[in-house]
Amino acid sequence: ILALVFASLSPADRSARSLACARWKEVDAATRHRLSLDARAGLGRAAPALFARFAAVTKVALRSARGSGADSLADDGAAAVAAALPSDRLARLKLRGLRKLSDTGLSSLAAAAPALRKLSVASCTFGPKAFVAVLQACPLLEDLSVKRLRGLPDAAGAATSIIEELKFPQALSLRSVCLKDLYSALCFVPLVASSPNLRTLKILRCSGAWDLPLEVITVRAPGLVELHLEKLQVGDRGLAALSACRNLEVLFLVKTPECTDSGIISVAEKCHKLRKLHIDGWRTNRIGDFGLMAVARGCPDLQELVLIGVNPTVLSLRMLGEHCRALERLALCGCETVGDAEIICLAERCAALKKLCIKGCPVSDRGMEALNGGCPSLVKVKLKRCRGVSYECVESLKVTRGESFSISLDIVLEPDAGSASENGVHETG
Repeated sequence: ILALVFASLSPADRSARSLACARWKEVDAATRHRLSLDARAGLGRAAPALFARFAAVTKVALRSARGSGADSLADDGAAAVAAALPSDRLARLKLRGLRKLSDTGLSSLAAAAPALRKLSVASCTFGPKAFVAVLQACPLLEDLSVKRLRGLPDAAGAATSIIEELKFPQALSLRSVCLKDLYSALCFVPLVASSPNLRTLKILRCSGAWDLPLEVITVRAPGLVELHLEKLQVGDRGLAALSACRNLEVLFLVKTPECTDSGIISVAEKCHKLRKLHIDGWRTNRIGDFGLMAVARGCPDLQELVLIGVNPTVLSLRMLGEHCRALERLALCGCETVGDAEIICLAERCAALKKLCIKGCPVSDRGMEALNGGCPSLVKVKLKRCRGVSYECVESLKVTRGESFSISLDIVLEPDAGSASENGVHETG
């Protein structure tokens, strides 16, 4: 009973309650599965006693605050921690801000956790070579997240790494990889390409040209199901490479200004299982009706569509409503061409639509009134920065559609219409 009570407490509350008496302290120690430790230099000396007390731990986080970089855990301390870790049970390891830890330190931690399934590192100083040792020591690793590393080579070194200067072992268990805020993320292309069973790949705000790397990755990992690309130098050639991933279900394209309708068409023609599509066009107007009509023709299972800074018209929205009969969630943000005619079109054709979000679009009461009799499955509508819609219209919709229907209207007054639309797009993105 005590174990169940402790399991419902937050980490801070658990720590406080464990001080009540010796029995509660023992129950807490025997049932605690997560430890978040301040990874200062002295942690190596305290590690044996800590892990002897918390013998059931399966998830460990080692964090160093920004101001304590000079006093953070180093290689010798990491070796002491590794010797104390519950090697047969540790499944998750998170490292944050360990600026004095090198490739050697990460290698020692990985070697002590052969059952590791999830590894997340951020704001550390080791480079890509350390992950060769990780893959060798942790054959069960399924999830890898790498953010803001400081030990990466310069751009020239990154370019040569694409031809596999770094020899990563085959990672048969790796299912998910996230690369974020890396100035030489191309160093990790051989690692991703060595994961034939990869299902999820996220490349967010990383420098370098990604068309060729995506060709390499998709050929060697054609089973990708989910792909997130954000603020990348990638174009239609990179999107065309996705045609090798016939099982792709989720695609996020956020602020990739070189992508056009042509790239979206190449995806839609091959990736017929697409369920979620998010496009932040960043007001480049290079993705529009032609790309969305191809999605309507080629992706009948589409359930969620988010368009930010993209300008669809009745032409594409009509086809989406007619061909994508499972479309349940739709967001239109900062779309200058979405007015009353487009909303009326949605009301007439999107029978499965459950949630609708409209931000910064020139719609009015006339368009919204079409929802009185349209979209029979609609349960939630969110309106923001739609100045043409009145509160009277919103209240009328509430009365007409009944208590199971939810609608909100947020009209934010801005100095001018242009700045309002731009702010709406960036906030949503």
